Amino acid sequence: MKIAIIIPARFASSRFPGKPLYLINNKPLILHVVNKVSKCKNIDCVAVATDDKRIYDVVKKAGYNVFMTPVNLKSGTDRVAYVAKKYLSKYNAFINVQGDEPLIDTKLVEKMAEEFKKDKKLEYLTAAYKMKSTDDINNPNTVKVVFDKNMYALYFSRYPIPFVRDEKNKNKVSYYKHIGVYGYTRKFVCEFTKSKQTTLEIAESLEQLRVLEQGKKIKIIISKKDFHDVNVLEDIKKVANQL
Repeated sequence: MKIAIIIPARFASSRFPGKPLYLINNKPLILHVVNKVSKCKNIDCVAVATDDKRIYDVVKKAGYNVFMTPVNLKSGTDRVAYVAKKYLSKYNAFINVQGDEPLIDTKLVEKMAEEFKKDKKLEYLTAAYKMKSTDDINNPNTVKVVFDKNMYALYFSRYPIPFVRDEKNKNKVSYYKHIGVYGYTRKFVCEFTKSKQTTLEIAESLEQLRVLEQGKKIKIIISKKDFHDVNVLEDIKKVANQL
């Protein structure tokens, strides 16, 4: 099985325009991410997928693989599917690492790749981190996930799930933060991007809910580490101090 890591990166972010090229410790954000995941073991290809020539040129000059994708693609998953069909036709599975996660844990990515090699029926997987009591569980920007005993997702929500009806049971419940790293087989990601948005997906603005509404399974891999991504300019300082 051949596995590729694809890093979608677009210039026109609504909350942070030009984010992939923002310098952190004198290096563009996107290069921090590519350099980090390039160290992952048992990965056959690492590449950036971008719709912007400026990002393309920076990544290419640094010596990494990079592919141009159309501007009108709506999501990172769409960019992965485009690259899978147009450029990497001989690859079996793809791991989508967000272009704003320079602190990503390479061990987690390697573990996801291993899952594809172990389980030939696996189509889609993502990651979760057990939140601490001090974490902001009520923050709607932090997506929560619940899963069954076989580690398959039951639901993702911006709401704190599960809801604890009786306060005396509050300490018996664990909350898991969804980490936005995704893995898909070639067939799955190409078919998924052709499908229409679903009701729950639109309500929560969470793409992975489309998968559950379609009746498909999402395997959850537990991450031992949490890590900050870069959503807005204020996140830069937090990340820079950990690089």
